[in-house]
Amino acid sequence: MKTFHETITDPEVVRVRGLSKTYGNRVAVDGLDLDVSAGEVLGLIGANGAGKTTTVECIQGLRRPDAGTVRVLGLDPVRDADRVRRLVGSQLQSSALPDRLRVSEAIELFSTRSARDADGLVERFGLEDKLRSSFGSMSGGEQQRVFLVLALLNRPRLVILDELTQGLDPAARREVWSSVAQLRDAGTTVLLVTHELDEAEVLCDRIVAVRSGRVLDAGTPAELVARHAGVATTRFGIRDGDTDGLVRALRSVSGVHDVGLDPGGQVAVRGDRSSIAHVGAWLVSRGAIPADLRVDVPDLEAALLTLLDGREEPAPTASDLTGALR
Repeated sequence: MKTFHETITDPEVVRVRGLSKTYGNRVAVDGLDLDVSAGEVLGLIGANGAGKTTTVECIQGLRRPDAGTVRVLGLDPVRDADRVRRLVGSQLQSSALPDRLRVSEAIELFSTRSARDADGLVERFGLEDKLRSSFGSMSGGEQQRVFLVLALLNRPRLVILDELTQGLDPAARREVWSSVAQLRDAGTTVLLVTHELDEAEVLCDRIVAVRSGRVLDAGTPAELVARHAGVATTRFGIRDGDTDGLVRALRSVSGVHDVGLDPGGQVAVRGDRSSIAHVGAWLVSRGAIPADLRVDVPDLEAALLTLLDGREEPAPTASDLTGALR
């Protein structure tokens, strides 16, 4: 006989349409659409107050939406709360354990009859020597790894991580990133909520950018960079020769949009990211390899800062974003 988990084969783990939630006069989520596909790490990114946490709380059934539909593996998180709870593991912003609780006690407390071998998870996240440690005695990175063990303990189909590395030092953040990468490599579906742009770029297959409870855009990190980060610029100096001829020749190189001279006299070649390789190959083919070559590459931070800070028009509808959401 198949288990309940085995009967669910829908590749779309989360489907949200028209989600709205208000608190008094404040609109937290405003007609938001969101899809999470099986086996991907989806980043929900935006500034504090963008509606990210409210969205994932509605997905998990911790809050009831005012409008819209939410489905987790085909189930309504409010109406089917008990069944959804068995399918979702989470670490939310409010996650905490008593300081005196030992790691082994926490694992025993959170284990259900369907729990996987806890020893394997403890080893996977490097906590073998911490089982008898109290939660309050552990570093921030170690505490977050404990939450990851607890989130995975009962074989969830979806793991929700909300501001997982908030307040951690750089070393601890990298430590937790490595743990999330392990989830991704194992094929676990992850919904990662963050406002850390470098974190999203390292960990996420796709990113949905939200502001004021609405979706602004969605796509892979590379797609968002291409749409919103501007051009790549390759700069280098020239010693002698036909500067005008060099500029004209570079304009015909693949991916190049514009070529000019900076105030300092350097050649500035602007274009898409592919232009960097093409300009480099062009210079090598002519035996001209400048010692002062510098490349300014657009990144996800530039793209999302532009997108999140510089756009006031209403968010796209679900049909507008079909290509990006799939």
